[in-house]
Amino acid sequence: MPLLALDTSADICVSLVADPRPGPWLASTLGTLASRRVVEQRRHAELLAPMIEEVLGEAEVDRRDLTAVVVGTGPAPFTGLRAGLVTARTLALALGVPVHGVCSLEAVAAQALTDLDAAAEVLVVTDARRRELYAARYRRRDPATPRGELPEVVALDGPLVDSAVALQERGAAQGATVVGAGAALHPEHLAGDPEVVVDPAVLAVLALRRAERGESMPTEPLYLRRPDVTPSAGRKRVSG
Repeated sequence: MPLLALDTSADICVSLVADPRPGPWLASTLGTLASRRVVEQRRHAELLAPMIEEVLGEAEVDRRDLTAVVVGTGPAPFTGLRAGLVTARTLALALGVPVHGVCSLEAVAAQALTDLDAAAEVLVVTDARRRELYAARYRRRDPATPRGELPEVVALDGPLVDSAVALQERGAAQGATVVGAGAALHPEHLAGDPEVVVDPAVLAVLALRRAERGESMPTEPLYLRRPDVTPSAGRKRVSG
């Protein structure tokens, strides 16, 4: 049965994923039925709903057949991340299916570690704006996970938000492979592979595994700092 997975922590991406159980969790056989990605930093709320309809239509799947909704929880700037989380929660509530949250950086780390040696570590960096990066360092949870199979990951540091200079000075990338879109922003400080970005199908696989283990997967957002725009406090009463 299909799951819908989406992420708005950077690009807007949506995938309809066939439940791969039983079978190996190979990165090459994640069972993506349809997917869409738009490189867009501002119009998440406007574009997400039509993209969901497009993937459902392409795969000829009725939304009532969805068994779960999976959403990336960031970290990311406030507006875009909120659009994805609200959409996922609302859709799951309307359909009466569970909604699972997975850290977006964990998905990127799992993708990258799939093709690396057992002892490898990765530093995932994404754009936090204000000349800063979201960053977290990961390794395989189980070093015995075969190369080519999507691994579970464990965070060694982060997620956090900091400048590329500060990350370099504290040795955040020392001995690690740097991946994620943030690597393209400050290559003089953190050179790496910016092409490794969130695949919603990986979010879905990680969520399925955790659901099997009975783990809680809240959809609380990882903002890591206050939003750029906050509600006004309103007018003060003038006595007198």
